[in-house]
Amino acid sequence: MQGGKMMFGCQQVLIDPSPELRAILEFVCGESNKLHNCGTYYARQLYFKENKIPSRFDLHREMSSNVHYRAMYSQVAQQCLTTVAESFKSFIGLLKGIKKGTVTQKPKLPNYRKPGLNLVTYPKQSVKLKDAGLRFPLGKQVNAWFNVDCFYLPMPSNLDYKKIREYHILPRNGAFYLELVYKTEPVKSDVNPNNVLGIDPGLNNWLTGVSNVGTSFSVDGLHLKSLNQWYNKRVSILKEEQLQGFWSKQLARITEKRNRQMRDAVNKAARIVLSHCLQHRIGTVVFG
Repeated sequence: MQGGKMMFGCQQVLIDPSPELRAILEFVCGESNKLHNCGTYYARQLYFKENKIPSRFDLHREMSSNVHYRAMYSQVAQQCLTTVAESFKSFIGLLKGIKKGTVTQKPKLPNYRKPGLNLVTYPKQSVKLKDAGLRFPLGKQVNAWFNVDCFYLPMPSNLDYKKIREYHILPRNGAFYLELVYKTEPVKSDVNPNNVLGIDPGLNNWLTGVSNVGTSFSVDGLHLKSLNQWYNKRVSILKEEQLQGFWSKQLARITEKRNRQMRDAVNKAARIVLSHCLQHRIGTVVFG
């Protein structure tokens, strides 16, 4: 606890599923997507007809007999509907902000997701650590349909199981990730808020930093720029003479590879900035 707030970290692990596990993950994430749209439909109709929005408890109650709700583990289905309720709550908050003058652009009513896969969230109490790994339950209905009551994923060796608060099954561009949200202890650093680092973003020089304590650094962006140019060129070739909205497994594969490279570069650049600040006791960063 620091300043009354609990701090959380997040780690993503790429899942290498067998054909059987891939089928289970696609089923669960597909049902999550369908349930999300069912909850969105109910919330939109309630807003149109009565100018009200449902609470997460309203959605849980109304959707409890829905076939997609029953096809998921109950706590997982509730997490999915809670996300829908929070999006409508945020929409109403933005509308109030317009009346107060704190928001200038009119927000859009939350809309439906495209057919496909959606994030699945397991709370910590639903997942147990067994000898075979992390056990994720599937619920009674799935067990009755397919005679499968759970699936297992490896537990990362660098995390403490007791500190994990949520597990996310994240589908992205044909791949699946296990995202683990865990409690972390705040780190106190010996920095001076009067020491300031200014960072200017660019292309060839991705980040250029200069401080008022006589230090400077730059992060080269040429390699990243080259990777991005190759990706854009390849996408243009693959989409040539195709219908609008065309997508393929090859496009998904190269997009996911490019996104991983970008995330890796962002993480490494952030580490360079943080290390520089800690080394020179810089407590204030001005970006852009």
